Amino acid sequence: MNISKFLKIYVVFCLILFNQTAYANEVLITNAKIYDGQSDNPYFGNILIKNGKILSISDDISNAERIIDADGRIVTPGFIASDTEIGVIEIGSLSVTRDDSPKIYNIGFSIFDAFNPNSTLIPWNRANGITSALSLPKNSLSPIGGLGSFFDLNSDLNISGKKDIVMIGKVGGSSSKSRAETFALMEDILDLAFSIDSKVIKSDTEIISFMNDMPLVNHLNLKVRDIKALYKLANNRLPLIIESNRASDILKLIKLKKKYNLNLIIMGAQEATLVSTQIAESRIPLIIDPMNNIPNSFDELASNINASARLEQAGISLMFNAPRDHNYHLIRQGAGVAVANGMSYGGAIKALTSNFSEAFGISSKGVLKKGASADLVIWSSDPLEPSSIPEKVFINGVDTSLITRSLRLQDRYIQNLDKPNTYR
Repeated sequence: MNISKFLKIYVVFCLILFNQTAYANEVLITNAKIYDGQSDNPYFGNILIKNGKILSISDDISNAERIIDADGRIVTPGFIASDTEIGVIEIGSLSVTRDDSPKIYNIGFSIFDAFNPNSTLIPWNRANGITSALSLPKNSLSPIGGLGSFFDLNSDLNISGKKDIVMIGKVGGSSSKSRAETFALMEDILDLAFSIDSKVIKSDTEIISFMNDMPLVNHLNLKVRDIKALYKLANNRLPLIIESNRASDILKLIKLKKKYNLNLIIMGAQEATLVSTQIAESRIPLIIDPMNNIPNSFDELASNINASARLEQAGISLMFNAPRDHNYHLIRQGAGVAVANGMSYGGAIKALTSNFSEAFGISSKGVLKKGASADLVIWSSDPLEPSSIPEKVFINGVDTSLITRSLRLQDRYIQNLDKPNTYR
């Protein structure tokens, strides 16, 4: 056998072997300590994955193309980052890498088509247990405006996600010179949204005719795309994330939810503990940063480190976020801080997983159950301990790479130390 033929056979053999490991059609994870995102307590079992879905979770050990022994390690659903700019910003201070802000559109601005599956932020956060993320645009001048999308962080050029699943807004802080004007304008926009008839939305011509009769349209310089987004908000139960911190502002948002029957989610909510009863009664989920216990503004004077525990005890559904930078995976450290200050462990896991899927209507994500997407992580130890790392990360049943740009740079510059940097 000549060397050329041998090499061809060897390459084919390696490709077959690779396909049977990383991309095996069936994967069985045995001896797993499972936090499924639904139960408060863990249980031991075996997880069978087939065709990107969880086929079963049981005590049985089935035959599979690939078997991974978790050896008692914790297995959780892949964590979901609920407030990010992953895929739309690479370097915040470098404008050419930012795709989060519109120049023409406003309320109907969608960041979906700007998503970069090759962003370095994706493997960096995936290697720390984040398997999917909600990417949001920057707040516009309007108190309501901009559409966020959900993405799987699998670095696939065939982007896997859900487009325009949420609209965003902001009240307080620097959102306007007066929050009184902000609330008035917010009501005007919602009145406009709920006045759009289904006949109007059938054609751009009808929309333009409708817009000509609306003074607010000219004031906000709205386009056809904006009207379509408002119709979706009013008629499709599109989730609306409003960033707000002051307790009195939160109460006003609760009134707006009741008036318009909004699918409202409040983000920030630093003073939520002061009005936790009203939030719980209104069944409004919150997105909070458990580590942010410092009053950074006069809207946040009631910030406290045990807010997560108190809000959980009040019966409020929580999701966690972290400051908008590269390290969105710090939500799991935040969850650990929440547990250290009184939140239940199971509740913290839910805040990173299933609470998101319930709030945004993505039932196949954030849970380990039969039929769910096989997004899961095998952890070296306690996932809420920052020193723990993922040993395996599956997204849609695929064992994904944990190699990051940082690791590549490390490997590059610790080798060939006898050579100048240029030649490494």
